[in-house]
Amino acid sequence: MRRLSIGFVSALTCFLAACSTPTALSSDVTVMRLPHNMNESHPIHQSLVHFAELAEEKSNGTLRFDIFPNGQLGSEREAIELTQTGAVDATKVSATALESFSPFYALFSIPYLFVDQDHYYEVMESSIATDIYDSTSDSGFFGLTYYDAGTRNMYTINQPVREPEDLAGLKIRVQPSETAIQMTRLMGGAPTPMAFGEVYTALQQGVIDGTENNETALISNNHGEVAKDYSYTEHAIVPDLLIFSKLRWDSFSEEERAIIKEAADESSQFHKELWAEEIERSVEAAKELGVTFHEDVNKEAFRDLVEPMHEAVRSNEEMAEYYERIRAMERGE
Repeated sequence: MRRLSIGFVSALTCFLAACSTPTALSSDVTVMRLPHNMNESHPIHQSLVHFAELAEEKSNGTLRFDIFPNGQLGSEREAIELTQTGAVDATKVSATALESFSPFYALFSIPYLFVDQDHYYEVMESSIATDIYDSTSDSGFFGLTYYDAGTRNMYTINQPVREPEDLAGLKIRVQPSETAIQMTRLMGGAPTPMAFGEVYTALQQGVIDGTENNETALISNNHGEVAKDYSYTEHAIVPDLLIFSKLRWDSFSEEERAIIKEAADESSQFHKELWAEEIERSVEAAKELGVTFHEDVNKEAFRDLVEPMHEAVRSNEEMAEYYERIRAMERGE
């Protein structure tokens, strides 16, 4: 699998280099590539389009982004590797996909790390997030901003998850992440790593009993057609991140960097409103499909079960610093 990824990235890098340079229009216009894996109707795509429009407007047309949705340039892993090499200039990925590039990104996936959405927003708009973003600068990319990806909850084919025993024996699809695997196992389920695009068929055929994600997946990916019980475990708030090629970034002037950063931050705030509207719309549409939403979940029981993950982070000297800063922000310190 790894050899396939390397081959794909190498071939695509050569193809992109042969097609054009990032300054194809004129010597005064820089055109950059920004792939992602969502469809055009998803709030992420709309927010990235807004980012591109802002960057072009603020630069008087000299900074342009061509956006490639629907995984046109490969999986999230492949898009990250293309960003490392500079074959693409930026990409949007889940923070979970970045864990293998820097362990600090795994912090975002620690279950019940954030006490609520306000705590999450405060951390993501602080120097804590910026410090984590910069941890991959030596690897060829860094985080520019975040996009809200909602709260992750369990949803299953035909039974709610109110208590840990309800997960016992259930095959739960998780992202291919050690953090997600460990979390699901501790919560009582049988973690089944799987590509997101395979989830609908796996649910439909009974290969898995459920998965975990935000409410939009019920509609945008049709999971609500086969998974009828959505349980608010609220076990994780994992952001999507806009990462940028260090190679491309270093070629910009300070003014150009400021324009792109400002456009990115404004698009992040724009996305919050889009996301809230999409969640509300998705819940109503899912109810029409027969999905039942369960709020009577014993979250304390699940929180207690994943405490070993918090203990492991606290015992890691490097990770503990970031963890304690996040928890201190919750306490208002």
